[in-house]
Amino acid sequence: MLFLQKHDVMSNQLENIIMRYRGLGIENQIDYEKFYLYSLITHSTAIEGSTITELENMIMFDDGVSLHGKSLEEQNMNLDLKVAYEKSFEIIKNHTPLSIDILIMLSALVMKNTGKEYKTILGDFSSSKGELRLLNVTAGIGGKSYMNFSKVPVKLEEFCKQLNIERQFSSTKSISELYRISFDAHYNLVTIHPWADGNGRMARLIMNMLQFEFGLIPTKILKEDKEEYIKALVATRENEDLNIFREFMTKTMIKNLNKEIENYLHSTGETENVKEITTKEKIKSRDIIISLLEKDGTLNASSLASQIGITAKAVEKHISRLKSEGIIERVGSNKTGYWKVNKI
Repeated sequence: MLFLQKHDVMSNQLENIIMRYRGLGIENQIDYEKFYLYSLITHSTAIEGSTITELENMIMFDDGVSLHGKSLEEQNMNLDLKVAYEKSFEIIKNHTPLSIDILIMLSALVMKNTGKEYKTILGDFSSSKGELRLLNVTAGIGGKSYMNFSKVPVKLEEFCKQLNIERQFSSTKSISELYRISFDAHYNLVTIHPWADGNGRMARLIMNMLQFEFGLIPTKILKEDKEEYIKALVATRENEDLNIFREFMTKTMIKNLNKEIENYLHSTGETENVKEITTKEKIKSRDIIISLLEKDGTLNASSLASQIGITAKAVEKHISRLKSEGIIERVGSNKTGYWKVNKI
């Protein structure tokens, strides 16, 4: 019960900070998506030991310039991950169902120039081709072993099947629930540990891919949070309690967004109140719903949500308030009726 209360508080904090972030229009900056992507790539590879900065990645990605003083492996790690992220965008744009083949293809892109060849009793495999491991691995020196390699294909199939179901019904979920789905996907993929190399990068890529598909602000795990991040993964596994990882990821998301808001306000000289932004955002969504229903009263919550850019659950809350205020009324049944907008 105590955890649920704490979880609800953190979920509300996350939704509020996202509303503030979007209310400030940070996502509307020139080249925001490109630079946010570069930041995701930089921090993901930094977790794996890369020392390349966001600025250096920008130069390497945009100008095709090799970086002096940086190893070829580091540069390839970042370049390959960029290609993998770009491919993942094609997948979500087409809402392609996840499969083992798609995961293998993405892993092959992630590990294209840094993967290795492995020779085992059961056969040879290459991480540079995204091939699933044919050996058992442990979580670092003295760490517990991950699941037996023979179980990986079945578990990976279950992973894809469950995620595809979650994706299918994503329009009915709240922002917090959608983040939970992405966080769980990250943890579950790392736990299955399908590959000999690149599992961390793949788990963060799949998490971010889902977040992009859900219209969320993607989660960055900064290099300075690496120790806590790993501890959260280990503690979650040892205690068999996903809430540990969910809480860490939510706290990290809140902290990073707060920092980005502070940097934005400092750079622009703006000082806008959170409450004022939250109110503006709510009024905006409310007005859009009224306008859309005036044009087409047959629209349901999912259709409205997709047009506005908020969740179906948020739309339902607005509709409930509008109905209680007498601004809209339902004519006919829930299934075959329509919404009538009253002029107040």
